[in-house]
Amino acid sequence: MRNHILKKEGHGLDWCLALLPLLLTAISLFMLYSTSGGISRRWVMQLLSAGIGILLFAVAHYCDLHVLTGNRNIVYIGCVLVLAAVWLLGSGKEQTGANSWIRMGSVGIQPSEPIKVLFALLFSEIIAGEKRKSTWNKPKALLKLTLLFLPFFALIVLQNDTGTALVYLFMFLIMLFSGGVRMRFFIGAFLALIPIVPAVWFMLAPYQKNRIFVFFMPETDPMGAGYQVLQSGLSVASGGIFGRGWMNGVYNRLSLLPEKETDFIFGVVGEELGFIGSGVLVLLLLFLCLRIFMIGAKAGTESGRLLSSGIGAMFLFHVTENIGMCLGLLPVTGIPLPFISYGGSFMVTCWLAAGVVQNVYAERKKLRFLRN
Repeated sequence: MRNHILKKEGHGLDWCLALLPLLLTAISLFMLYSTSGGISRRWVMQLLSAGIGILLFAVAHYCDLHVLTGNRNIVYIGCVLVLAAVWLLGSGKEQTGANSWIRMGSVGIQPSEPIKVLFALLFSEIIAGEKRKSTWNKPKALLKLTLLFLPFFALIVLQNDTGTALVYLFMFLIMLFSGGVRMRFFIGAFLALIPIVPAVWFMLAPYQKNRIFVFFMPETDPMGAGYQVLQSGLSVASGGIFGRGWMNGVYNRLSLLPEKETDFIFGVVGEELGFIGSGVLVLLLLFLCLRIFMIGAKAGTESGRLLSSGIGAMFLFHVTENIGMCLGLLPVTGIPLPFISYGGSFMVTCWLAAGVVQNVYAERKKLRFLRN
C-alpha cells in the first residue's frame, strides 16, 4: 500500500521547486567561473556549499519538522543565544562592515542566514497557535508576537547587519499578513513609527547615512560610496540586448565592479548576458518565489501555509533588494542574490529553505491521501 502511495504521489516532490534551484545553482557556477577567470577557490567552495545544501534539501524534505516545532521554546532560546554570541564574539566588520561571522580558520559561517529558516518555522507555529485562540487579532496577541520577534531583529541590527535585519522584518510582516492580521493594525503601527523616524536617523552609523544620501545622488561621491552603484549600472547598461558574451565583460575582466562575485554579481550577468540573459534570470527567480507562495496557498495546514509565506517573503526580499540596488533603484544593503551570489552560508540556506517548502508540499499530498 505505502509503495503504491509513494509511486502515485511521486514521493510528494514538487519538481518545479526541485529543478529551479538546480538551474539557478548551475547559473551561479557558470558566472563565478567567469568572474574568477576559471576554477578558483571560491568556485570550488560554492560547489561544495551547493552539495551540502542539496543534502540538507533532502533531509528537510523527508524529515518530520514537527520535531523542531514541537520543541519551539528550546529552538527559540537557542536561536537567540546564537545571535547574541555572534554579536559579542563575531567578526567580519573589517571586510563587510558587520560583525555577523563566526570564523574557524579560513572558513566562515554567518549564523543569521540559516536561522532565517528556523525563524520561519518557529513563527509559523507560534502564529498558527495564536490563531486557534479567541484572543487572535487583538492587541495583546500582536504585542506578544512583536515582543518575541524583537530579539531577532535587535541582535542582528547590533551586528551592524541592517540588510539582514530587514529581511527578518519583511518575513515577519508577510507572515502576519498571511495569518489574517487586520489591516488597521499595520496602518496603526506605521503611523506610530513616523515620530520615531528622526530618532532612528540619529542612531544610524555614518556609513549608513551615507548610503542613503548616495542612493538619491550617487554622482556626489563617484569614487567613494557611490562607486559601486554607478559601476553596477554602467556594467548592466554596457551589456545591451545580447551582452558582451560569457567571460568577455570589460567591467568583469578589469575588476571595475566591486563585489562582482557576491552582492553585485547581477552586474556581471547584465554585462555578459545582456538584457535577454538577465531578464531570463529575473523571471526564473520570480517564478521560484511565485511557486513557493502557490505551494503555501494550497498547504494542508495553517502552519504550513504560514511557513511557505515566510520562506517566499525571504526569497522575494532578496531578489527585489539585490537587483534593485544593482540597478540603483534601491539603497545598497549588502543583500545577496538567491542561489546566484557567492556565499556558502547563503547557498546552504537557500537549499534548506527550498527543502522545507518541499516538506510542506509533501505534507499536503499526505493529508490529501488520508482525507480520501
